[in-house]
Amino acid sequence: MPEWLPEAAAAVLAAVIAITFHEAAHGYAARALGDPTAALLGRVSLNPLRHVDPFGTVLLPAILLASQLLATGRVDFLFGWARPVPVDVRHFANPRAGMMWVAAAGPAMNAVLALAAAFALHPAIWAEPLLSADSAAFLYRFLALFILANLVLGLFNLFPVPPLDGGRILVGLLPLRAAMAWARLEPVGLFLVIGVLFLLPMAVPEFRPMDWFVRELVRPAFGLVLRAAGHDFP
Repeated sequence: MPEWLPEAAAAVLAAVIAITFHEAAHGYAARALGDPTAALLGRVSLNPLRHVDPFGTVLLPAILLASQLLATGRVDFLFGWARPVPVDVRHFANPRAGMMWVAAAGPAMNAVLALAAAFALHPAIWAEPLLSADSAAFLYRFLALFILANLVLGLFNLFPVPPLDGGRILVGLLPLRAAMAWARLEPVGLFLVIGVLFLLPMAVPEFRPMDWFVRELVRPAFGLVLRAAGHDFP
């Protein structure tokens, strides 16, 4: 077995589960608030294939995975997204508030999953003597990557630019006139985010927003989750 295969398998499995549950949470929240659109289209589902986006779910994570494995032999960062869950706000009693809660459901699910994985480290530690060295190493690495994948996905989506979840949450919180102005960013918001975070650093190497994101947001959140689950973490 190639040495990189367990690392790649753990990273892919962690990312697929995190992305699938994130998108499914949007669908479940929309249905709970009265919108059947996602359910009718089969998107209220934990089947990953129903949420696949060719670029965000397959190509971009594959590029990040391959580049890290080739450079360092391990995976320290993985990012991607799924097809957006369709929502018809006309079914909500309060369209702005309804859309805000649907948007918040995705990052909230990622936070719950990250914390659950941190708690799952306790039985993993207890079971280690019963496992082979390779199995224990895979289990620990999967749980660590699963926490990381959920934190990256959840925190990234909280950036306040529509159509990211944080942008839609902000639209629900702002006064109506400001909310309408901010919502107009939605058709170009994702292009702005990709441009600033991924394309601009190619032209300006000193500008490294993703390094800041990982250092200032993801790493502290990783430590917070572990400490909340009762683990010693500096």
